[in-house]
Amino acid sequence: MTARPISETIASLMPRAKAELAELVAFQSVADPAQFPKSECEAAASWVADALRAEDFQDVALLDTPDGTQSVYGFLPGPAGAPTVLLYAHYDVQPPLDESAWLSPPFELTERDGRWYGRGSADCKGGFIMHLLALRALKADGGVPVSVKVIAEGSEEQGTGGLERYAEAHPELLAADTIVIGDTGNFRVGLPTVTATLRGMTMLRVCVDTLEGNLHSGQFGGAAPDALAALIQLLASLRAEDGTTTVDGLATDTEWDGLQYPETEFRKDAKVLDGVGLIGSGTVADRIWARPAVTVIGIDCPPVVGATPSLQASARAQISLRVPPGQDAAEATALLTAHLKAHAPWGARVAVEQVGQGQPFRADTSSPAYTSMARAMEAAYPGEKMQTSGMGGSIPLCNTLAALYPEAEILLIGLSEPEAQIHAVNESVSPQELERLSIAEALFLRNYAESKRA
Repeated sequence: MTARPISETIASLMPRAKAELAELVAFQSVADPAQFPKSECEAAASWVADALRAEDFQDVALLDTPDGTQSVYGFLPGPAGAPTVLLYAHYDVQPPLDESAWLSPPFELTERDGRWYGRGSADCKGGFIMHLLALRALKADGGVPVSVKVIAEGSEEQGTGGLERYAEAHPELLAADTIVIGDTGNFRVGLPTVTATLRGMTMLRVCVDTLEGNLHSGQFGGAAPDALAALIQLLASLRAEDGTTTVDGLATDTEWDGLQYPETEFRKDAKVLDGVGLIGSGTVADRIWARPAVTVIGIDCPPVVGATPSLQASARAQISLRVPPGQDAAEATALLTAHLKAHAPWGARVAVEQVGQGQPFRADTSSPAYTSMARAMEAAYPGEKMQTSGMGGSIPLCNTLAALYPEAEILLIGLSEPEAQIHAVNESVSPQELERLSIAEALFLRNYAESKRA
């Protein structure tokens, strides 16, 4: 079938999509009540539920998950005998970080230079809008040819596992023949890409104690052990001189054999300053898709403004470790914990707390669903063939779904291409990518239904 009716319908729906994305972005749905009111996430969940009801979804429900957040579920029945496809997105977002660094308010969708800016515009509120656009286009062009389940998660960015635990307790809920995870992205704008691998992750908090209380640095400095200095030395042990992650016992030499990421392009995408080198060894693809990577994402210590000449009695940091396919996240957690305890200087007391964990994921790109997606993407992106890449980020739910439904095919697509700057200030989405990927998803659902009838 020609893509023209679908493409025309989705083009006509884009103004509505922008208005809806603006409404959804306006919710400050960071799933951490210490940063934003829980009511913001609840309001966003209700908005998603209302959107599904408006599209004639049945059994729409706000699911109270074990981590205290809500996931939104709905079911749209298709023709008799049609396969079932699960569409995934998440409505929770990362905190905006330094709001003063945003060129426009983070929770106000703003058009600038051909892109739409706002927290969650690409990751992953835009993914939910993508699903709506695809379904609306199919409904306008003869009907949705498959049964559709939608699940919108409420705590993906926090990694607290609420939906995973809920799905394990209710395994029939998300059962499907194929699952489309709308939370990754094209390798770059205009190049249709499915994601074949995801790194897993573990999140730890480490607390270092050395003194009963803070001390005057002039009176005691030079002999009394400073907890902040101990923490800095401990964190430095996690990297080699070239920046390679060095956790005792953790392999760091795996190679990526797929699509490569030229260093010049990576430097541009990552906005690396002139004269500053990249870290690690091997190809860029090796480093970001096939090897572990440790990041210190937060440190509790006195701010510069108001600092006093004191030795710190206690210091704390939060550490993220990305775990590539082929390694076990639980084993990596144990190795990182042991490393931190073994490398504490001066006999400093070290306490380690695990706050999140997810396993890496590898998709079967030889499955029939990928053939249907390749045809769809090539129609939505004329002149381009579908590419397969890795992704350095984590989506813990993927492994849960793969374990619960081993026969299901899992595809990963989305709006988080490099220019989107997800998790950073000035996150944005390309409306052209939203439009083309919505076309691709609609055509995929049609192609997939036809392949099952053949």
